[in-house]
Order: sequence, then C-alpha cells, then structure tokens
Amino acid sequence: MRVFTNPVGSGSLWFDNLATADGTPVAYDPQARAFLPMPPFCINRDVIGCNWIAPRQGAFCRSCAMTALAPDPGIPNAMPNWALTEAAKRWTLDNLGRWHWFRPEDPGVKPVFHMLAEGLTPVMMGHAQGVVTISVAEADPVVRTARRQQLAEPYRTMIGHMRHEISHMLWWRLSLRSDFLDAFRAMFGDEREDYTSALQKHYEQGPPADWTQRYLTTYASAHPHEDWAETAAHLLHLTDITDSFIASGLSSPMLPHSGWDPYSETDADRLIQIAASLTVGVNHVNRSMGLSDLYPFVLSDVARRKLAFVHEWLRRGAQGL
Repeated sequence: MRVFTNPVGSGSLWFDNLATADGTPVAYDPQARAFLPMPPFCINRDVIGCNWIAPRQGAFCRSCAMTALAPDPGIPNAMPNWALTEAAKRWTLDNLGRWHWFRPEDPGVKPVFHMLAEGLTPVMMGHAQGVVTISVAEADPVVRTARRQQLAEPYRTMIGHMRHEISHMLWWRLSLRSDFLDAFRAMFGDEREDYTSALQKHYEQGPPADWTQRYLTTYASAHPHEDWAETAAHLLHLTDITDSFIASGLSSPMLPHSGWDPYSETDADRLIQIAASLTVGVNHVNRSMGLSDLYPFVLSDVARRKLAFVHEWLRRGAQGL
C-alpha cells in the first residue's frame, strides 16, 4: 500500500486516515488514488469511519455501495467489528484496483458483500455467484485467535479473509472467459470434483503428507477452488508486502530500482522472488520483538508456478486482455 501526500500541508497520510495531523478532514479518492480535503464524503463516515469519498452528497462510496447486507446492530460488538471489516475490504479493493479490478474501467460484474454478525451460530464465509459473505465477528481479535488455534492456521486476519473470499469471486469472473478453465484445470486440477465431499475428507483426514511440496497451505490442498483462492490471496499478500516496503522508504539490494512498482511488474518470477526475499527479512525483524512471523509460509517450486499463473490472470484479466 502506498503512503499518500497530505493535500493541505506537509507530512504524509496513511490509507486509513480520516484527517491530517492538524485535524483537517480528508477522504480517499480511489479513482485518483489520492486524498482530498473536501466533500462529498461517504455517508458511512460517521457510522463506521469510512474514509472514502462519495459520488455525491448523502451517497455511499464505491466500497460501501458493494455491501448489500449490513450486520444487525443489535448484536453485541457488531458495529465496531463491521467498521474493521469494511476497512479490510477497502484495503483489498484498492490493492486489486492497481490491476484495474472493480474500478469504473472494469467492464465485468462487481462483487456484492453480505457482512453478517454472529448471534448464536457462526457465519459461514464464502462466495456464490458474485456474492461474498463475511463474518464480521472475526474482526474481534479474541474470536479470530481462537479460530486460528482451533484450525491450526499460522495466519488469519480480516484482510486475509477478504483476499481469500474475493479471490473466489475473481475465479468466477475469470471462469466466464472461454480461455481460462482449461488452463486453470491444467494447473490446479478439476474444480468439478465434489466440493462438499472434498472438504469433509480434508477435515477428517487432514492434508496429504507431501502438501508442503504442492500447496501454500493445508487448506489449499482440500479442493482446486481453495487452492486457487489461497494462491490468489497469497499473491496479493506478497505484492502488497513489497509495495508497502517500498512505500515506507525501505530499500533492499533485491529491488530492481528506486521507482519500481510491484503492481506494474510483468515478470511474475521476479516479483515472487523479490517478495519472498523481503519476507525473510521482515520475519527476522518481527522475531526481534517476540512476534510471530509476518509471512509464515514457504514457497515451493510448485507453489511459485501457481502464483505466477494467478499473477498472469489477475494482472490482465479485469479488462479482458
């Protein structure tokens, strides 16, 4: 994620800022990729702290307009959890916008979001025919940590959920193209395999013994759909880690040059190699504070080929290139 210029003075702005250091209200324009110091602001600004501009006064921003179902405010903590979930959505949408997904120039269908709070029963996250369902309860760090431990996952965040579930929607969009499915099946396997049975087998028997040689995560081994979604999410992780590293003013001998833009890189192998080298260093920094690794994954040769495949399609797919 980029670091942004303050439109009314010195200093920088971060992606989630609502105001400058001196208190001037600002909002993010996702089309210009810049902060503006004037309305119209999103109507959800005072409701959930949305910091994007709106097309007109009293309207939703581009991101909030994609939310068709909001959580029941009567459920405890639903509103603060929703605010954090929408912030993760805005971050993910802006990442994908760097490849033109879901922007005005994207001719395809935009995602529709159902943001649901959890009452007595958990909410099953997922995607179906362009609708992305997200449990806002996982914005609560206690809930999220408990489920991460229960499922033995090394990484679980709201941005991670967004990237994974939107990746299912991206697969659905790409599957409408005549040239995608055969290439996908050659790389990931046949997604027509019974999904329910595959997940049941995964949860009962666990991943195959050699999963680290073929998949990024244990969950990716459950079914080709999940392999795609995990791989696409990881491509977004790695690209954004690299972009944020550069935006923060950090340097590495691995970077091609000072103005290099990871989202404009056409050589997937180079992007993945650079990103992987940076995660090793940042993991080491995290360990100095007794924190978990930022990116606790190992990229096998097969996983790198899958990442390169996803990169090719996500980088050129939104505009039908």
